Amino acid sequence: MTCETEILCGIHSVLEALKAKRRTFFKIYISKARNLARLNEILELAKIELTQIDFISDSELDSISNRVKHQGIVAKVSPLPVKKAEVEMKNLESDRLNKEHDIIINKKSNEVNRTQPDTEKKESKKKFIVILESIEDTHNLGAIIRTAICAGVDHIIIPKDRAVQPSPAVSRISAGAMEHADIWIATNIASCLKILKKQGFWVAGLDADGETPLFRSDLADNIALVIGGEHQGIRPLVKKECDFLLSLPLAKKSITSLNASVACGIAIYEVVRQRGFA
Repeated sequence: MTCETEILCGIHSVLEALKAKRRTFFKIYISKARNLARLNEILELAKIELTQIDFISDSELDSISNRVKHQGIVAKVSPLPVKKAEVEMKNLESDRLNKEHDIIINKKSNEVNRTQPDTEKKESKKKFIVILESIEDTHNLGAIIRTAICAGVDHIIIPKDRAVQPSPAVSRISAGAMEHADIWIATNIASCLKILKKQGFWVAGLDADGETPLFRSDLADNIALVIGGEHQGIRPLVKKECDFLLSLPLAKKSITSLNASVACGIAIYEVVRQRGFA
């Protein structure tokens, strides 16, 4: 039985995958003509992980990479591990119940010993989930993932069907950020939103016709931010599950929307601003 493999191309994708330690590295190929100075960190990490390195010609690299821009380095690796959204939803619910149980136990303990701090008053970090509803463009997905990682988004949910999936191309476009992303794949986005709402999340959809201006919204609580696809936006069944719809101000009324990754980046950092993480 052969193991499924992928080809990662480019310095950042290979380096970040080595750092993340989420893939199995079978072999790294480096151009014989490559100046190794920029690859020192990759070479050191590969040595630690006992990864085989082959130095080959540029033409051989072009063949292995299928002529994708590779910067003189490619790696044969296992696919990026992603999670099933439905399973992770159950884990979130279990965590929530455990925290509620701990609060009750601590409260009873504090009633017995008043000198102990009231742990119930300690505010836990609010969760932030980004849900990409039918994003079809590889560049948009890569850009969104990079922004989400930089902003500290906890999880990214992508539908199983009718949407671009995590791939070596997305990793390269994200400059390797995808290697660190906690990505969940969902069979039904609307069902996921229903579960998240039961678990205390506010579901905010980013929509050109949204009734709530982004910069007047309250996004400081547990938030699931839904971003629609490039062509049809948020589908009606998914939109129905949103608690409110957010809109971005547009100076030129003749331009009705922003690029999906740009709009998503603005919304993500508004959440960051409101929470005071910056």
